[in-house]
Amino acid sequence: MTEILLPEKPLLLIVDDDPLICDTLSFSLGSLFEVVTSHSRPHTLQLLRQLRRPPEVALVDLGLPPLPHRPDEGFALISDLLKIAPELPIVVLSGQSEDGNARHARTLGAADFVAKPCNPGDLQQVLQGALSFRRLEGKRPPGEAASPLLGNSPAIEKLRLQLRQYADLPFAVLIEGESGSGKEIIASAYLHYDTRRRDKPFLALNCAAISPNLVEATLFGYARGAFTGATAAKAGYFEDATEGSLFLDEIGELALELQAKLLRVLENGEYQRVGETQSRLSRARIIAATNRDLRKEVRAGNFRADLYHRLSVCAIVAPPLREMGDDKLLLLEHFRQLYAGQAQRLPFTLSEEARRLWLDYPFPGNVRELRNIVIRLASKHSGQRVDVAALEAELDLPDEPLLAAAGVASGGGDEAGGEAIIAAATQRLRQREAFSLDGLLKATERGYIEAALKLAHGNVSQAARLLGIHRTTLYNRMESSAREL
Repeated sequence: MTEILLPEKPLLLIVDDDPLICDTLSFSLGSLFEVVTSHSRPHTLQLLRQLRRPPEVALVDLGLPPLPHRPDEGFALISDLLKIAPELPIVVLSGQSEDGNARHARTLGAADFVAKPCNPGDLQQVLQGALSFRRLEGKRPPGEAASPLLGNSPAIEKLRLQLRQYADLPFAVLIEGESGSGKEIIASAYLHYDTRRRDKPFLALNCAAISPNLVEATLFGYARGAFTGATAAKAGYFEDATEGSLFLDEIGELALELQAKLLRVLENGEYQRVGETQSRLSRARIIAATNRDLRKEVRAGNFRADLYHRLSVCAIVAPPLREMGDDKLLLLEHFRQLYAGQAQRLPFTLSEEARRLWLDYPFPGNVRELRNIVIRLASKHSGQRVDVAALEAELDLPDEPLLAAAGVASGGGDEAGGEAIIAAATQRLRQREAFSLDGLLKATERGYIEAALKLAHGNVSQAARLLGIHRTTLYNRMESSAREL
């Protein structure tokens, strides 16, 4: 009797610190998805390295430990997940459903935001919608870019020039750029499939997505018995890539001892499998990418200077979207028509005022954010005209200046700024209304902490640097502020 193999359900990752919510969602969504759950950011990152297959969609709460009353861990997890799997659709399900949180989650790369509590049927539709657009993306032939190099801005012209110069060279290439700027597309579509290596393998390894103790064996392979579980010899990425291209994303995450071994491969092509003494030769071309400033990492001792100089001989910058001017409209048109055609829906249009807002918006999440905005507009406004109000609901627009909102005029640390603050304070006190200096200072402090965390995408260390205080001090003030709320 022939065995009938049923297709696998898509794998859904649910991250929520409430076990009851995880159980309820697993039950209500289990008919459509294979579900795995996690309760914190560290546990999620550990879990991803252990799964037999990557999740196809994720459902993430913002309020996660150690600060479940704040959205910072959730924001950080969104960034971490997209660093590991740039095309993963992430839907945020959270009780911290303020408009600012929803907009910022989308800016970081979330596909959609659903407020708690929610109807299970509605949640199923949102998840299936996010998954369907991802699958449409996956139907592209290998090397075909989702967002081609459209545009005539100086930033795009400079990128085209760099690609023409470096595409067919045998040397390593370093692609630098912010998250969401399309570094892997540049590597695959323009530095491999558009070159003489197009018929050779293109292999990609995300250095942030794999456990550090497995990176060496994954890159270089291993001999039988090299470690517990190595029951047979296995080739690594360098061997499998043969004369093709090996894309190392998030190269800044590579441990220092592995950086030395990578440098050796770049210098003479030699490497060794783990557990072997025999040297092997690689002819694969290395394409590395990072969203970090590797010069700063070198100065901090986190990245080898000799490896950086070797990689940066052929350096390419993926420009942020805010530098691309009117090209933002060309990308809008490309994605608008692409998703309308693939989803068999009528395309939406923007009003003139909405088009001006589109051009003025800086797109801090770059092309990934622009694409997700188009997907949401295509889903909600098929065949309709999108006005400014509808577009503003999808953008992470700045709030009012913090000090102005607190009733104090802003002004730096100079004399004029001090006088402005004194004048505003005098006017406030003359009103003889109930006033608390402690309350004002605490509200202002909370505002600056929120702003710093937002600018740092939830990275506490970076936020502390923006605020000019120690990381421990920031943690203490965040906890103190949380207790007072």
